[in-house]
Amino acid sequence: MKIRVSVVLWISLMLAQAAAAVGLIDRIDGIVKGLPKADFSIHIVKADSGRTVYTHHAHRPTIPASNMKIVTSAAALHYLGPDFAYVTRVGLVGDTLVVIGSGDPLLGDRELDDSKARVPGWIMTDIVSRLHKAGKTRINDLVIDSTIFDDQRVHPSWPLDELNRAYSAEVCGINYNGNCIRMTTRNTYGRVAIDIEPKTDFVKISNQVRAIGSGKGAVGAYRKPGSPNDLVVKGKCRKQQGPFDVAIEQPAVFFGYVLAEQLGAGGIAVGGKLIERELPAGVRFRGLAEYRTALSVCLQRCNKDSFNLAAEALLKTVAAHGNTTSTHGSWALGQKKVQDYLSKLGVARSEYHIDDASGLSRENRLSANTLTTVLGSIYRSRNWDFYRESLAVSGRDGTLNMDFKDPKYQGKITGKSGYLTGVRSFSGVARTDNGDYIFSILANKAYGVKQIVYQMAKTIIDCN
Repeated sequence: MKIRVSVVLWISLMLAQAAAAVGLIDRIDGIVKGLPKADFSIHIVKADSGRTVYTHHAHRPTIPASNMKIVTSAAALHYLGPDFAYVTRVGLVGDTLVVIGSGDPLLGDRELDDSKARVPGWIMTDIVSRLHKAGKTRINDLVIDSTIFDDQRVHPSWPLDELNRAYSAEVCGINYNGNCIRMTTRNTYGRVAIDIEPKTDFVKISNQVRAIGSGKGAVGAYRKPGSPNDLVVKGKCRKQQGPFDVAIEQPAVFFGYVLAEQLGAGGIAVGGKLIERELPAGVRFRGLAEYRTALSVCLQRCNKDSFNLAAEALLKTVAAHGNTTSTHGSWALGQKKVQDYLSKLGVARSEYHIDDASGLSRENRLSANTLTTVLGSIYRSRNWDFYRESLAVSGRDGTLNMDFKDPKYQGKITGKSGYLTGVRSFSGVARTDNGDYIFSILANKAYGVKQIVYQMAKTIIDCN
């Protein structure tokens, strides 16, 4: 009798799941047909088995926007391992102060420092303090070693007219403050003043902002052609504009310049030059400090917050570690490592093209199947809990904080959203009464479809 009851329950469950699948297919098909000009690549699978429950051009490679970060971060976890940490080292070689970069994208990162209740510039203050403890009141040269990465700091596919934006910040072996300055303009009795953080003479500012007494203000900072870090600030300011971030050039030199200024302010004279070069092998390095950032934190900034610099640094870090051809991380080497990773997962080479790591490049291509394969591989591995923490949670945090506020969906989806002009993407895991579902929804030639794409993800929960 118990066997018969169990069989009946099993059959009932299978019939219910089949009916749910039919409902899911019909509803998502209806959404897709309502947008005939858009190009979709969609794949939905049962998370535990990988069984496909919905497919629409799932093997078609499309522009993924920031869903590219899923592949980048998954490959980083695969190659580096969950225990990896970036370590920036500071020490002395004789009377020369040396900083050896590790490619850490979150050195001096405001979001991370805020979460740990650290004041901006704490690293500089700490270095000054350690030099004082070592009895140093003067150093000669200041050497900045950023050679963990190559010197191609700007990806060739990034829009040239957007390189002053924070999301296009240069990628370097030493990154600081997101490789940006934070700018604020204030109108005080008809005069506009410009404040920057960190306060530094590394950037030169031409103030062309006009004070206004009414109306809407808008301000932007633009680079002077041929003059690195000479910024022209234009626009209108009624009361205050900003703060907003402006990307700078030569991040390692930026870090060294700000450090030299802080050393002087802290009573430590800098008598030599600021030099960006590799520390020669075999020299006697006397360590003063190490600054560590765990991989878990970088993955969270990469995925949950969609921080482009974190993604690009992760790719170059993968390239720099375990290579026999070069110790300098590059986009080219990183691309090859990601391709090898996808190949090991069984993804066909025709289903992807890796250009950059963050998805800013419009030359990237991923199929929905590529993304569900990557997520499925991690889901069924021992690293799933570790990786899941890096994804945004619907209605609660990251880039999904303001969406899925309905209690039916809040907290039920962990995933990664993506956006470029004409592109919307959303991939992740939906938790339902019938188990977890892995999904990837990529829409190209699509405008104003954010909520429509999100509705497809909601449908997974609605139909289960």
